[in-house]
Amino acid sequence: MELRHLRYFLAVARTEHFGRAAEQLHVAGPPLSRTIRQLEAEVGTALFTRTTRQVELTDAGRLFERETRALLAGLDDAVARARLVGEGALGVLRVGFTGSASYGVLPELARLLQRELPGVSLQIRTEMLTPDQASALVDDRLDLGVLRPPVAVEGIATRTLHSEPLVLALPAGHRLAGDPAVTVADLAHEDFVTYPPDTGSVVDGAVVRTCAASGFAPHRAYRVGETATMLALVAAGLGVALVPRSATVVNLPGAVFTELPDTESVELALAWRSGDRSPLIAAVLDVLDSHPLPTEGQAA
Repeated sequence: MELRHLRYFLAVARTEHFGRAAEQLHVAGPPLSRTIRQLEAEVGTALFTRTTRQVELTDAGRLFERETRALLAGLDDAVARARLVGEGALGVLRVGFTGSASYGVLPELARLLQRELPGVSLQIRTEMLTPDQASALVDDRLDLGVLRPPVAVEGIATRTLHSEPLVLALPAGHRLAGDPAVTVADLAHEDFVTYPPDTGSVVDGAVVRTCAASGFAPHRAYRVGETATMLALVAAGLGVALVPRSATVVNLPGAVFTELPDTESVELALAWRSGDRSPLIAAVLDVLDSHPLPTEGQAA
């Protein structure tokens, strides 16, 4: 049984006339009649009653018409969806974000893709350090990462989004809060809330180098894996932290932020598997080429 036979059958069922159906199908009448007879023979029952004046569906023909319409509608839908997947306009995009990127880049990227690629749904993982994202990309557990380069593993391509300085997060009642002249050296005897030093955190590396440039190593009073937890501990008065400027969008009572003149900057970048031929990844990168995300400090 061929799809052509089913489409011929529906044309005859719709027109209730072999001649008119043949005209619509742009085929000759006799071949159309033979096709319908072959179809009936394959089904094993008559689908039409024929008289010299009209053609009508049998009870079996009416059932077959309903099922055939549903079948062809499903097929047409499958063809359309497959085409969209091939164009990168339909699918699931698994994206990982660093802690601070969750606050700024995540909503911007989600809004952009919803507008430009409405058939793409997002599966999002937040608070992922760069090494974790790199491993997840290599293992095909993520499709796209928003991370802090450099990436220490091979097979990952990156595109820089922006660079941002580290800023100081302080408890609201801290002696340095509101001091416009505070520098990194003023933090030499402070308790720090940091990422664990053995996680490969790019931000933690920048914090250590920033403190070292001012002649001290940060006293790690608390070590946490998430930016949100880090800021919560700062708000609780348990220490200070150096965080990317993008984290300042978090409005957490009890925590304030202060710009410092002598901190390192950290980059934020998109990352994906090198050579990934997924149409979805290509479509997302094309969208970002045409509609760049706001750089750090820009209004959306």
